[in-house]
Amino acid sequence: MKKPYQKPTILKLQVGFLREKKSSLSRMVRQEIDGVPVAELVEKFGSPLFVFSEKRLREQFRYLKRLFEGHYPRVEFSWSYKTNYLDAICRIFHQEGATAEVVSNFEYEKARRLGVPGDQIVFNGPYKPKEILRQAVLEGARINVDSLDEILDLEEIARETGEKLRIGLRVNMDTGIYPRWDRFGFNLESGEVLNVARRIAAGGKLEVVGLHCHQGTFILEPEAYGRAAEKLVDLSQKLENDFGWTIEYLDLGGGFPSRNRLKGLYLPPEVAVPPLSEYAEKIARALLTRLPAGDYPLLILETGRALVDEAGFLITTVRALKRLPDGRRAYILDAGVNLLFTAFWYHFRVEVEREIPGPPEPCVLYGPLCMNIDVVEESALLPPLARGTRLVLSPVGAYNVTQWMQFITYRPRVVLVTEKGNVEVIREAETLEDIVRREKIPEHLK
Repeated sequence: MKKPYQKPTILKLQVGFLREKKSSLSRMVRQEIDGVPVAELVEKFGSPLFVFSEKRLREQFRYLKRLFEGHYPRVEFSWSYKTNYLDAICRIFHQEGATAEVVSNFEYEKARRLGVPGDQIVFNGPYKPKEILRQAVLEGARINVDSLDEILDLEEIARETGEKLRIGLRVNMDTGIYPRWDRFGFNLESGEVLNVARRIAAGGKLEVVGLHCHQGTFILEPEAYGRAAEKLVDLSQKLENDFGWTIEYLDLGGGFPSRNRLKGLYLPPEVAVPPLSEYAEKIARALLTRLPAGDYPLLILETGRALVDEAGFLITTVRALKRLPDGRRAYILDAGVNLLFTAFWYHFRVEVEREIPGPPEPCVLYGPLCMNIDVVEESALLPPLARGTRLVLSPVGAYNVTQWMQFITYRPRVVLVTEKGNVEVIREAETLEDIVRREKIPEHLK
């Protein structure tokens, strides 16, 4: 059978020198995930396919727990639902001892449906509908207040219940991270948070028992967490002295990075991303040097990405090949930004399922969407790939299965490789019935 003609293209390839017996391409190969062959996963569950490792999830949680508890005596990990709220993923972290951190009525209801008690839920977010706020109050959730309007709602609920409500305050501050996430909560430097505290004390319906801050996402400066901890301790002591409140917890939010590669960073994540031990050291040092001896409020950490990202993989298949006008190869995959929303911010690790001969060259990985923005990777260095070649993208465990969208195609299965090596479906692939079952056609259109 004759091979199809392909117009020759001359490109300068800079592949370096081979200093080892094995080609550098061998380090770009992933034949299995936790012992299960990629080919077997695709044959049984199809492509594209999200794959999560239960072993990695549990090991990472236990590592972080040991790490922070080795530096500070009272630590609570609150699993950030927005990072990945698949039932099976949440259940694993709750089994390990994590509480739930939610930011909406949907997430609150999802946590309760999974059996998480109200008093094991941290309720954040800029908008909490009054109905769910009332439910959270009655069920004993930790509510971190984001606005004056929310304070008014809580005071009204307090009048209904006849009880003084215990709340936390969300605080935004300058920790040296830019751009500053100053839309959440009340500003420290301007004095806004103290004015709000005076208003709360004057109302007599609420009592502040906790402080919360969230600096941003994928924060690469451990020192910023130390500065945040220092400022929260100083603020807690002022609130206790001025208003007689007892601050029971300090919540430093999330934003801890994974070993992903943020766009704009040229160093590999092994170099650019500080080890999580540095974050633990900076936080603990700030707390222990400022707190009175023996007075240790609960430290809450809303770890999301750092727990789940590296346990998630996406298997995708090359469906078509092209040469772009500038000579670069382009591959059309069956997974695009509809499934990998975080591709707009991160360069994923791209691995092939088997060793492929031929020199690597720069190429573009496109998704299947009829949109020019559907670019999974702008510049991957890969050998010549045939149609049907499977690629494994990672880490993709954080935010993709919560921010994915149903656009012109169905969302795929998600599976979990268990600690025993079994493969379980934790979310079925969508069908047409899933998409249209909530639609209605008016009578005059039938």
